[in-house]
Amino acid sequence: MREETFFFQWRFMAFGLIFLFLLPQAFTYDTPPINPCYAHAPFLPPIANPRLLKAYAALQAWKFTITSDPNGFTSNWCGPHVCNYTGVYCAPALDNPYVLTVAGIDLNHANIAGYLPIELGLLTDLALFHINSNRFQGQLPKTLKCLELLHELDVSNNKLSGEFPSVIFSLPSLKFLDIRFNEFQGDVPDQLFDLNLDALFINDNKFQFRLPKNIGNSPVSVLVLANIDLQGSCVPPSFYKMGKTLHELIISNSQITGCLNREIGILNQLTVFDVSYNNLVGSLPETIGDMKSLEQLNIAHNKFSGYIPESICRLPSLENFTYSYNFFSGEPPACLRLQEFDDRRNCLPSRPMQRSPAEC
Repeated sequence: MREETFFFQWRFMAFGLIFLFLLPQAFTYDTPPINPCYAHAPFLPPIANPRLLKAYAALQAWKFTITSDPNGFTSNWCGPHVCNYTGVYCAPALDNPYVLTVAGIDLNHANIAGYLPIELGLLTDLALFHINSNRFQGQLPKTLKCLELLHELDVSNNKLSGEFPSVIFSLPSLKFLDIRFNEFQGDVPDQLFDLNLDALFINDNKFQFRLPKNIGNSPVSVLVLANIDLQGSCVPPSFYKMGKTLHELIISNSQITGCLNREIGILNQLTVFDVSYNNLVGSLPETIGDMKSLEQLNIAHNKFSGYIPESICRLPSLENFTYSYNFFSGEPPACLRLQEFDDRRNCLPSRPMQRSPAEC
């Protein structure tokens, strides 16, 4: 509550200072230029556009929290012309094309260290926020809920921590969510899979949860759940409801168990299917041969057995089929004619680098 109160005090002060600075300008023509080039300006400059004034307040507050910027990305974040700041992109406001506003921030691969201040909630016209491959710590501020136009949120490859950032559920326009390669931990709310997202990356965090029954409600085209602990989940039946939208699915090294059902073939829009490094058992369903768009298939490091269906190796778009480190006992010649394949460490007769008879 204290955090949100402080945030709205900022908003009130920003709007109030618009009149404080602009009223004298209405009666004078010789106002000296103001260019407060400080890490955190002690006052707000006379910016006629209220939206850019709020953006100035937000960006100066953010710069104040930055502890390291070795490549100088924010070195020109000073003065009132925020649209000239590196990584800051302005565009006409959606509700008023005659008003310029900050619509995007892109600081990817900047190697910046610091925190994300609550004043970022002042950027209410922001549609894109990309800060991947930096060293930001802490949590996503709850004031991001004010970014009702935010379409893409990419905070991947940082040092963000804490529980799953629930502020995400307050972003009605969000379509692209990437929080991978951070230090988030704990449960992932089932509610995540009810969001109207197009792409979802939560891999390489410290999450621990079971795949929920409502996972099939997600309309995503790309879903990556790799390198997290799914606590021995089986693939829920509702998963196959994603057949019309899902194009890439990666659930590698995530502790999933059980077998792949015949219904897996319903996911016939997939181009990438990776369930490697898990504890899946049984035989491969022949219905995988119905995935006519499949280009990359990786089922390595599981406990699959039996004969590989020929229909899989005859898929028209299949470029790479990796099925090493399983217990397959037969493979059709079509598999050996693929552009790339890996059949090592199975129980395949007459093939090199197989398991010993004792293991098979």
